[in-house]
Amino acid sequence: REQAAVAVERLAGVTRERFLRDIYPRRKPVVLTGLELGACTTKWTVDYLGQAEGSKEVKIHVSTVPQMDFLSKNFVYRTLPFDVFVQRAAEVKHKKYFLTEDEKYYLRSVGEDVRKDIADIRKQFPILAEDVHIPEYFEKEQFFSSVFRISSAGLQLWTHYDVMDNFLIQVTGKKRVVLYSPRDAPYLYLSGTKSEVLDVDNPDLEKYPLFVKAKRYQCVLEAGDVLFIPALWFHNVISEEFGVAVNVFWKHLPAESYDKTDTYGNKDPMAASRAIQILDRALKTLEELPEEYRDFYARRMVLRIQEKAYRNDYG
Repeated sequence: REQAAVAVERLAGVTRERFLRDIYPRRKPVVLTGLELGACTTKWTVDYLGQAEGSKEVKIHVSTVPQMDFLSKNFVYRTLPFDVFVQRAAEVKHKKYFLTEDEKYYLRSVGEDVRKDIADIRKQFPILAEDVHIPEYFEKEQFFSSVFRISSAGLQLWTHYDVMDNFLIQVTGKKRVVLYSPRDAPYLYLSGTKSEVLDVDNPDLEKYPLFVKAKRYQCVLEAGDVLFIPALWFHNVISEEFGVAVNVFWKHLPAESYDKTDTYGNKDPMAASRAIQILDRALKTLEELPEEYRDFYARRMVLRIQEKAYRNDYG
């Protein structure tokens, strides 16, 4: 059966200097508590949120099931005035609804033009942005995006990785986050940046037998907690209560490493994309050989990749 979860370390009152010196280089998730996040932690009630940003339209995910799946797209996109959306997301049963009376809602803020503009809470939700103090444990020019998120209670987001470091700032409500190390990618049944294993608590082990090998890290975020999620760490998030969060992403590779068309922070770095294209061409070339030879040279290629590119200093 699945291994017991490893608790993500919780650290109180960590300064920028200590984070950069002691925590950041380890490249492991950590929950930071007791940080100064501004007035948002006390002000952001359902009523205040609605009054602050009013009736501007927002595009939201609506799902009839708790586990949202980006691969099968088991949700629909709908548009609501922001104040109406917040009220509905906070309810368990709805008098007005799109699909069912117990449907769940999820807002992930985006830029004005999703193909060109990144999410920036200062631009999309300027009044609420004044209430938030984002811990700037990175240089200003490294900033990539600040994503405003609101979830219905019980909603679970698919397991995925991002290519940038980020802080998940839990402003109100409670979330449970399950994480997996980048080195456990072989056990997560990936399709692009996402895992096919939706139910991480009760996985279908006939369909996903290797999933038990993935080492599970877990934490519960209370209001005011900040989770550092290093780039490439897989994460699966369930909102145990209606909650509001702000995600801030930053670039820790040189700026030219990133795909300029990436507005979500989840496209593979340029060099990685090129390497995958080259590998696909190499595999196509192998098809010219009979099966016995193809198998032999494919195994040699795997050994070469392991020898040249794998790290051996993982803790």
